[in-house]
Amino acid sequence: MRLHAEVRDEMEEGSEEGAVTASAGLSPPPLIGAAAPVPRLVVGFALTKKKVKSFLQPKLLLLARKNGISFVSIDESLPLSEQGPFDVILHKITRKEWQKVLEDYHEEHPEVTVLDPPNAIEHLNNRQSMLEEVADLNLSNFYGEVCIPRQLVITKDPSSIPTSVAMAGLTLPLVAKPLVVDGTSKGHELYLAYDEASLSMLDPPLVLQEFINHGGILFKVYIIGETIQVVRRFSLPDVNTYDLLNNVGIYRLPRVSCAAASADDADLDPLIAELPPRPLLEKLGRELRGRLGLRLFNIDMIRELGTKDRYYIIDINYFPGYGKMPGYERMFTDFLLSLAQSKYKRYLSGT
Repeated sequence: MRLHAEVRDEMEEGSEEGAVTASAGLSPPPLIGAAAPVPRLVVGFALTKKKVKSFLQPKLLLLARKNGISFVSIDESLPLSEQGPFDVILHKITRKEWQKVLEDYHEEHPEVTVLDPPNAIEHLNNRQSMLEEVADLNLSNFYGEVCIPRQLVITKDPSSIPTSVAMAGLTLPLVAKPLVVDGTSKGHELYLAYDEASLSMLDPPLVLQEFINHGGILFKVYIIGETIQVVRRFSLPDVNTYDLLNNVGIYRLPRVSCAAASADDADLDPLIAELPPRPLLEKLGRELRGRLGLRLFNIDMIRELGTKDRYYIIDINYFPGYGKMPGYERMFTDFLLSLAQSKYKRYLSGT
């Protein structure tokens, strides 16, 4: 029973040549002497309207379709078992009910690739656990050092924050972030605290991170499977001694690192603008993919001002805004094709 609707590309011409049929599954084995067909892949997606608009852009849909990939909307009001069949499920829904539905479905259909497992995503929804895997990494080598900022988790009682900060020995200013990343804009609100007395004005649960001067540049490291792409974004300006002496209170920070804040073409100090070494990023991506159990995520990374090779990871995000990344259409299509090829090989081998 098929109760979903395939996403159609408005740019697509009337010809159906090369289109994926409604039925899912891989192409049958080729005839002897015939050219091997492109494996067909049906990707069911459960995304918010905002995510659909930003990610499933016409260029991606057209490129995917030309490569035998179709995107099919999942109706969350209907049983998942009555929809499909799917080869891949792509999702970014944070509701507990949906996570349970997806886990039950995957138990019944282990042949379907879920991007990514809900229990692995859950690890990134809490900023206390988010960076734990990074803290456990040992990436100090001649390519550079990767750290996390010193941080403190506050779960209740705002009046105790100044004392807790003093006991932890954290250095002001401090960046305050919500403890839970819930997919809403509130989960990404940032505040900068200049003095201890004002810390009690914050609203727990939250994470306090030491602010690290980084030349106002942030590196967004996008990971799609084994592919890595890094872009520069303008970030928060550095804080100097004058700022510390002349500012008090809690300041709400603007959203930074969006596509409009691209710094790739800006005239920057080469020492600030230089991208992290490729071997370091590849090792970091490989380690985190294994530890987190994720294939779709991005890392927000900064380089400490005045250093050449000391980097800090300040955030990790599941299924980030790939639509803001130049060339994401080809990268994502290639990733899905690699999944199709893997399933096709298993199909031929009978496993």
